[in-house]
Amino acid sequence: MHAPESVARKLGSGLLSFPVTHFRDDLSFDEPAYRENLARLARHRVAGLFAAGGTGEFFSLTADEVDTVVRAAVAEAPDDTPIIAPAGYGTATAVEMARRAERAGADGLLLFPPYLTEAGQEGLAAHVRAVCAATGLGVILYSRANAVYQPGTVAALAESCPNLVGYKDGVGDLELMTQVRTLLGDRLTYIGGLPTAETFALPYLEMGVTTYSSALFNFLPEYALDFYDAVRARDREGVARRLADFVLPYCAIRRRSAGYAVSIVKAGMRVVGRPAGPVRPPLTDLTEAELAELGALVDKATS
Repeated sequence: MHAPESVARKLGSGLLSFPVTHFRDDLSFDEPAYRENLARLARHRVAGLFAAGGTGEFFSLTADEVDTVVRAAVAEAPDDTPIIAPAGYGTATAVEMARRAERAGADGLLLFPPYLTEAGQEGLAAHVRAVCAATGLGVILYSRANAVYQPGTVAALAESCPNLVGYKDGVGDLELMTQVRTLLGDRLTYIGGLPTAETFALPYLEMGVTTYSSALFNFLPEYALDFYDAVRARDREGVARRLADFVLPYCAIRRRSAGYAVSIVKAGMRVVGRPAGPVRPPLTDLTEAELAELGALVDKATS
């Protein structure tokens, strides 16, 4: 276990990734394949891995499966690679997930939006306070969908919850992100968390967001790390070239169907010869034509 502040600093120091969760053809969790993939990813220069996150199909896993996935990730990751576990749904469920993550040996917690229901800032703050009080782990807010945390709410939570250590943006509202970053300063670690976060990485860096979660890292780890290095070096020409040649055409495929932000990552795993199985319903896999199109893009990016 690492202190929340130490985990936050580590996460902010490099590229992050959300590994896919491996399923067999019958949609059961394929733990041996998952463990093998985690060990492979952890050999690369990554600042943290988010087990059973959004790309890991958290929304399709039972609470027991989440616990199993997190324990597998903790077992396979090197000691210097933080494993961040998920918590979400209603407050009582999120609290229990937080406690189970701590028992499983996770290094931190990503708090997903509550399931379905919409809530005001006061209710969202109560939700976060309950989860933070339930664990000694560092907690990262995932601001998106029906849980968009306003700057004043984040500031109040940072004051009352010492183990609130991070803010992950899944909205893309630059004004809101600027307000949060300006108000909180270095109190939190800030993470870019939009789908295919590479597209926003350079402008976010200018406002002090030093890291982001890369789905591409799952199947093109070297490419993802090269892209991250170009961003950190503010190599605008290099970033623009990579966006034009691969990232933006990849995003064009991703936008063709709801849920493809996850499906296309598993398709990428298949393209590079490391299949992770199908996605679970209600998501759908890419068509064979789209898979071939993605394969051509990957060949171009790696040639």
